[in-house]
Amino acid sequence: MRRLYFLAPDIPTAKAVVDDLLLARITWRHLHVLANHTVQLDQLPGASLLQSSDVVHALERGVALGGAAGAIVGLAALVFPPAGLIIGGGAVVTLTLAGASFGAWTAAMIGVDEPNARLQRFREAIQDGQFLIMADVPAAREEEIAQTVAKHVPRADPEGAEPTTPIFP
Repeated sequence: MRRLYFLAPDIPTAKAVVDDLLLARITWRHLHVLANHTVQLDQLPGASLLQSSDVVHALERGVALGGAAGAIVGLAALVFPPAGLIIGGGAVVTLTLAGASFGAWTAAMIGVDEPNARLQRFREAIQDGQFLIMADVPAAREEEIAQTVAKHVPRADPEGAEPTTPIFP
């Protein structure tokens, strides 16, 4: 799946784009619309925290850094055991998993409050009142979907794509 980005200038245009994508058999759960916080997205599929915040990227970093820190602490405890304690490999694994869990938890809490770094290039347009439409489409249908949107809504030009997008239900 690839995530395509389209900018629409107003609500009627955004609704027309979403309708065209639904007619092209892109399911509702694969469409995400992001707008200025003052706009109500009544009949549009609003973007969730996974799309609008940096929680996924922060979670990845938190697991990696927390796991690495836990592994280092575990290896240090294995090499230099505290007085009177015998530490085995299980302690290293346990500390690595504990570090990864703690890193994931803290990073996710921070990432929820951060805007999505991948959407940085659209921030100004969204603040100016435009609507960012994100569509997760099969890579083979990318050109077809872009043509469908451009044919019915010429002002909603494709603004880019991500090579792979994990799909969360």
